[in-house]
This record gives sequence, structure tokens and C-alpha cells, in this order.
Amino acid sequence: MTAPTANYPPLDQRPIKNTIILFDVDDTLTVPRRKATPEMLTLLSSLRQKVAIGYVGGSDLAKQQEQLGSPSIPVTSLFDFCFSENGLTAYKLGQKLASNSFIAWLGEEKYKELVKFVLHYIADLDIPIKRGTFVEFRNGMVNISPIGRNASVKERNEYQAYDEENKIRETMVGVLREKFPDLGLTYSIGGQISFDVFPTGWDKTYCLTHLENEAKQPGGVEYTTIHFFGDKTHKGGNDYEIYSDPRTIGHSVLNPDDTYAQVQKLFFDA
Repeated sequence: MTAPTANYPPLDQRPIKNTIILFDVDDTLTVPRRKATPEMLTLLSSLRQKVAIGYVGGSDLAKQQEQLGSPSIPVTSLFDFCFSENGLTAYKLGQKLASNSFIAWLGEEKYKELVKFVLHYIADLDIPIKRGTFVEFRNGMVNISPIGRNASVKERNEYQAYDEENKIRETMVGVLREKFPDLGLTYSIGGQISFDVFPTGWDKTYCLTHLENEAKQPGGVEYTTIHFFGDKTHKGGNDYEIYSDPRTIGHSVLNPDDTYAQVQKLFFDA
């Protein structure tokens, strides 16, 4: 089953004016790496009739397509704004916006030094299992996973419990901060098995620059009210910066069911 198709009012004619609702993806719209439920997609479609909507996630567009789209429905058609890799890759109404690059910002030599250290560190880690793809390079960041991103769903769940008890990711982030204090990098723990590394300021608040630019475009909308829903809203979580940003109204959720309930209450039951 796919999301229902619909015609949506132009952005400047949505009933809830000058307002956009942004969502994290994993554990907010979907279970990590799983597909969004038909009920969630229907809710988003109904919400889009009232107000502009978008997502902001650390993963690349291909992963978000797997979770939110379908073989016949591109994810960029389901949201007004799609902010992949925290907005380093961005789309408005299916059209690509200006992008940026982590590797161009950091430089190849510093990048190689960072990755070499990370791979040596993970090789020496004594954890129950290791799978593969320990460092995933993305346009706007590097994603690092001690267990490896090829882990199965069951292995991810087991590792998450192990990590919560043994602080593997938290400890590794502390080591990297000490080893590379002058690179201007931010380390953000999110999801079940990994953490992101990106230039300071390139967290999820990066997507807000696209919304600020939107207001300057001919016929663009000035979004004076920006809601954000996310699960990792605690300090150190990868939703914290945008959740706590003075430009947003933050909503902390437990899981997709909680997101559904909060959105229903705020925008449909009122």
C-alpha cells in the first residue's frame, strides 16, 4: 500500500499560514531502516493539505527513499521540503536546491587522517560482533558505526542495548574530540548503531538556512513558525540542536506512534 496521491494547495495558500512542520526520520516517522506505515503516510498527506511539511535526516536521499517512498513514488513528491544529510542535499517541491560538501570543506589529507584513525580504533574494539561498512562517507558528513552498517535488524537491536550499557559510541566520540580538537567538527549520536561527524554548524539546523533563503525568493514563503518533531532531542543527540534552536518549536517524541498521536492532537483534534 502506498500513500494516497493528492493535489496540495500552493505553499503560500496553505490554511495554516507561514508555518512548516519538520520531522526527523528514524524513530520519528519510521522504525529505524524500516518503511513508514500506511497510516503514517496518510497522516502526512492529510497534514500537507493544511500546512507545509518536510523532513530533515542525517542519512542520504537513497535511504530515505527506501523508508518513506516506494518504487513508484519518489520521496521528494511526498514532502514540500526534503532535507537529506541535514540539508546538505535538499529539495523543494521535487526540485534540487544548492548543496555543499564535507570533503571540500575539510580537505582530503585531514579526511584521510580522520578515517585512518577511526578504522584503527574500530579494529581494536572488543565488541560482540562486527559486520561491515564502518565508515560511510556522505555528501555532508561521515557516519561511523562500531558494529558496521551491514548489521541485520536483530543485530542492530542487540547492539543498541549493548551500547547503552557499555557506552561504546559515547566513549569513541570522546576519544575523537580529544584526538582532533582543531578540525572544527561536531559529533552527534543518533539512531541505533552509529554517530555522525560533520563541520560545526552543519547539524540539523543547517536546513533552516534553506527556509530562510525561501523567504527571499520571488513568491517565497517566510516561515515564521517552524515545528520540529524528533526523538534524539537530549543534549548530544542528533536532534538536539534543531529541537532547542530559538527559531523552532521543538516536540520530543518516543517513536513513530508517539509522533502520530502528537500530530493528531495538535493539528487535527484542536
